[in-house]
Amino acid sequence: MPKKIKVSDLVRHFRMEVICGEEGLKRVISVADLYRPGLEMAGYFAYHPHERVQILGKTELTFFQTLSEEERKDRMERLCANQSPCICISRDLAVPVELIEEASKKQIPVLRSKQTTTTLISKITGFLEGKLAPSTTIHGVLIDVYSIGVLITGSSGIGKSETALELVKRGHRLIADDAVEIRQTAENILIGNAPDLIKHLLEIRGVGIINVMTLFGAGAIRDNTKISMVCKLETWQQDKQYDRLGLDEETTRIIDTDVPLVTIPVRPGRNLAVIIEVAAMNYRLKRMGYNAALQFTNRLTETMNEEMDNMD
Repeated sequence: MPKKIKVSDLVRHFRMEVICGEEGLKRVISVADLYRPGLEMAGYFAYHPHERVQILGKTELTFFQTLSEEERKDRMERLCANQSPCICISRDLAVPVELIEEASKKQIPVLRSKQTTTTLISKITGFLEGKLAPSTTIHGVLIDVYSIGVLITGSSGIGKSETALELVKRGHRLIADDAVEIRQTAENILIGNAPDLIKHLLEIRGVGIINVMTLFGAGAIRDNTKISMVCKLETWQQDKQYDRLGLDEETTRIIDTDVPLVTIPVRPGRNLAVIIEVAAMNYRLKRMGYNAALQFTNRLTETMNEEMDNMD
């Protein structure tokens, strides 16, 4: 189901002045794109996107004042379509009487901000993209390891929270435990955070729920982070072949994004926190262009070729 927010949320977040159309504050905004109706001020409405938030700045309103009285009334009557969520005026500019009259008739909120047009568009777009972004919730733990967002997944009781606790003790930062809310803010960008109810909390079996910020300080937590990789913990299977070189790069799909996946077998004696630390550092090195497994394979191939040449 498509996500939507109300115009009242926009007003409250940016502390905008409501000029008219208070009855329409419950109207919903379903798209993050904004629109500056410049061509529409000249009378061209063929492809006007009524469903977007409309922004009127100095350019549009200055041109509007050059029109005749009949043209001004016509433009505002056509601009104020029933499906329009709201109309925003930037720079604290004077609102045309024709706009107030038409918006009041159709109960379309007209809002005004003191910010410049460019700044207002940028901030509203960012706000709407965050609120309307596709989202999901995944069972797991999200940790910031050396500024790499690592999502730890696995079956219940496998040791995700205990591993997270060890990572926090080693100086890394907890974002979420048990439930991770993930939203896709842009192409291939996933942002994870904790639900408000369990923010900063960590559940350790046998101990109970602990508050990481209270125990370890504000430096041990973070509100959100970009998810760069997934570490899947699974019980060691004797008959399963695990990748020992790291040449095969697996991925897992979250929403519409493929995220690098590292599968870590769990058995007594393995220090999972250290392994995840190394996995995060190795991920960073690969992004910088250094692949230890590939370099080893190339060196091995070169050595074998040299030995074969010597035999000849």
